[in-house]
Amino acid sequence: MSSDITRLLQRHHQGDREAFDRMVPLVYERLRVLARAQLARAGRRTQALDTVGLVNETYLQLIDEYGVDWQDRGHFFAVCARAMRRILVDHARRRQADKRGGGATHLTLLPDAVAMEQPSEQILAVDAALEGLAEFNPRLAQVVECRYFAGMTEEETARALDSSLRTVQRDWMRARAWLLKALA
Repeated sequence: MSSDITRLLQRHHQGDREAFDRMVPLVYERLRVLARAQLARAGRRTQALDTVGLVNETYLQLIDEYGVDWQDRGHFFAVCARAMRRILVDHARRRQADKRGGGATHLTLLPDAVAMEQPSEQILAVDAALEGLAEFNPRLAQVVECRYFAGMTEEETARALDSSLRTVQRDWMRARAWLLKALA
């Protein structure tokens, strides 16, 4: 099955749109697992998207990506996780804009009103930290995307990034330490 997915990804890269459509049923359950995990981390109860909606939006973003040189299914899932994260960040930004009024009349809150951090603010904070990490060390950010957002094992991450297992393990430790400091 893994080789079928890789073969279909290569055909899609060569411009065969039908290959991508034939591949989707083979990867759909794994995409749902990824979407569920992304939504759980993002505070699902407040999301405008559900699991199926997030998978569908990801599909729409990737269907026309003919230029991607898919190495294998691990690389595909890493790209899917990145696309899902971008979709959630975009939704969070829209919600934040709406919270700020979106053109509506602004009201002053009572002095004893307490501001609570919303999941959309958490998503944006994690995104900003990950962007900062990518500027500091792009490979560390890729490891986080694979491990945290795509739910890949260390071995799958090493294959997806064409790196050694030990390098991925070291990078994962460094990336977590960097993000903890950035988010503190």
